[in-house]
Amino acid sequence: MGVIAETTQENRTPAAVGAAIRRTDMRARGEPALWVLGGALALGIAMIAGFLALVAWNGILTFIPKPIDVVTQADGTVTAGEPFREELFRPDAEVLEALTPEWRARIAAADGYTSRTLYRTGNFDLYGEDFRWIPDFTVTKRERPANVLFIERLEWGPFVGSIKSATIDGAERQIASLDDPAFVAAHRMSRQRWAQANDIEKDEIGAINHKLEAARLDLRGVELDSGRDSTDYRQAQARVEADAAVQRGNYDKLAVQVEDLRRLNAANTVTFVAVGGEEKTEEMAHLVRFYPANDLSFGGKIAVYFSRWAEFLGDEPREANTEGGVLPAIFGTAAMTLLMVIAVAPFGVMTALYLREYAKQGRLVSIVRISVNNLAGVPSIVYGVFGLGFFAYTLGGSIDALFYPERLPNPTFGTGGLLWSALTLALLTVPVVIVATEEALAAVPRSMREGSLACGASKWQTIRNIVLPRAMPGIMTGIILAMARGAGEVAPLMLVGVVKLAPELPVDGLFPFVHLERSFMHLGFHIYDVGFQSRNAEAGKPMVFVTTMLLISLIFVMNVVAIVIRNRLRRKFAGSQF
Repeated sequence: MGVIAETTQENRTPAAVGAAIRRTDMRARGEPALWVLGGALALGIAMIAGFLALVAWNGILTFIPKPIDVVTQADGTVTAGEPFREELFRPDAEVLEALTPEWRARIAAADGYTSRTLYRTGNFDLYGEDFRWIPDFTVTKRERPANVLFIERLEWGPFVGSIKSATIDGAERQIASLDDPAFVAAHRMSRQRWAQANDIEKDEIGAINHKLEAARLDLRGVELDSGRDSTDYRQAQARVEADAAVQRGNYDKLAVQVEDLRRLNAANTVTFVAVGGEEKTEEMAHLVRFYPANDLSFGGKIAVYFSRWAEFLGDEPREANTEGGVLPAIFGTAAMTLLMVIAVAPFGVMTALYLREYAKQGRLVSIVRISVNNLAGVPSIVYGVFGLGFFAYTLGGSIDALFYPERLPNPTFGTGGLLWSALTLALLTVPVVIVATEEALAAVPRSMREGSLACGASKWQTIRNIVLPRAMPGIMTGIILAMARGAGEVAPLMLVGVVKLAPELPVDGLFPFVHLERSFMHLGFHIYDVGFQSRNAEAGKPMVFVTTMLLISLIFVMNVVAIVIRNRLRRKFAGSQF
């Protein structure tokens, strides 16, 4: 019987072995947990991929030129516009009573629903609306004529209609097509004169105004130092008045040039006609682009598409930020993020280095670490309030009182600006850098420290030459995470420097060339402003998607650069542990 009782795995039948395996609890093998973790990962990846695909799809399609429908309704109203989107809706009882029996039957068969189309009509200066809903049951005719134009203007948004006539150099003439050589040449020249006038006003006249203001502030400084009755003040006043006379002469010459350019542009106009018969006369210089929306070739669509992208990336915004470009916002976002990294990296690394390598481990250091971790959970708007109170009002006000008393009561650094925004976000992201740096320092093997010390190196020499270089990949990881979070923050920036419109970049040709005290534009705030503060939410929706795509791309590019640097550092010190 002893032999029979000692049945082993080898003399079991395959069926018995399979039954024993099947009787093993699945929880003991961890398969349910594996499924849950894998499912959560797949769900997260799907959500991120879906969001990015949604933003990319809508952003890429934003600038594609669309056809124009001319819709005639039962009451005789004629509407022309781009089909924007369609949706189902339920007409109320009063509307249903006014419909024909055929339409009532069709709506009843669809459970009381019918469709309607939102058209981007443009012509806001004529109709007072950018979009119009048209239910299908009101449409008697829908067509796409070849002569309808989509005209993008500097003001009042797009115009949808046709050209009636044009005035070139004061002489009225009929325009057979948009390819008329005289019309094309006149429009190009008008746009060049408009750009030249703007450059003169912005650069040359702006430089004169800057010199006059600087001279006034210098005189004010002499007044504060010596008084209005002093000899120094009288001499400074004489110099300022003499220089002001010269600058006013230069200003008058430039003003005459601008006036001449605008007078020439006023002689080149176009008269448009809307589908309802209303006429509108515009200067050619105010026409950004125009094209026959229903008669545009594939090459023409490509040209319009890329010209819109060029304008978006290289020009200033217009029409309450819903049209034009976002160059100031791109520059402001990049500059603020880089300044934030410059501020947060040394401060975070030095703090982590002291806590890990120099501080005596105990209750106080533990409290400091807990406090740093808790800072990561503070709402970002609280940092904005702190930045406004401490950086702008306290620190900036002190700088104004010490270095810019002649400018008071107008603040220079005592208000929101690029510098204070960067420092505020540096405080917001410093816990991330501290924690990542501490983990990177702890990951450096103790044997490397001991070997360096055994060779006669001091503690600082060991940290500088052995520990920090090998911890640099982990430090770069913390900086990457801080950069990604800081670049997308909006709430604190609304208090410490970001504005709706700031066409002047913080960098220009005027001394001191870099103006960190200036307000700036930010892509994140631009998205908020266009999406929630614009005149028409529908008009701003395309710009929201394309700006979001641009912000994600900008953060992606900056992160890729940092990741490349981190990987090079990692390869450099790979295999150097002992």
